[in-house]
Amino acid sequence: MSSERPAAGEPSEVLAYLLKHAHQRLMALADTALAPHGLDRKEFGVLRVLAAGEPLSQQALAGLLGVDPTTMVAVLDALEDKGIVTRRPDPADRRRNQIALTARGQATNAAAEAAYAAAEREFLAPLAGAEGGELRRMLLALVAVEPPPSKGA
Repeated sequence: MSSERPAAGEPSEVLAYLLKHAHQRLMALADTALAPHGLDRKEFGVLRVLAAGEPLSQQALAGLLGVDPTTMVAVLDALEDKGIVTRRPDPADRRRNQIALTARGQATNAAAEAAYAAAEREFLAPLAGAEGGELRRMLLALVAVEPPPSKGA
């Protein structure tokens, strides 16, 4: 892989262009991988979070995933209709629901995780050896940087 910069004026000279198109390619691969499991990317994100721990409230899920609460309700409705999650009153606060994976949800998540991992491997295949891990580490460093203060602050 060449590290040379493209010629001035080419769209690929702009980092935002490259990131956008890399994102689009990865999302297309992910969509194709998840479709046979009856999931979209938002639903898969919910499954991954729920599979990693204890049941969570709708609000906690929305916050962790950076999803609008109204959108989260729609995603959970779809997953509940598919028999993948359940909503039960929180024993500590009956005004809230706890969301948990069903047995079907656990099996669906396991299959979707494998399919998504294959999509990531396909996406990273053009990179040599450890470059995929290096790319991930670099991206983590970039997203961990504090955003600049807003002009109003």
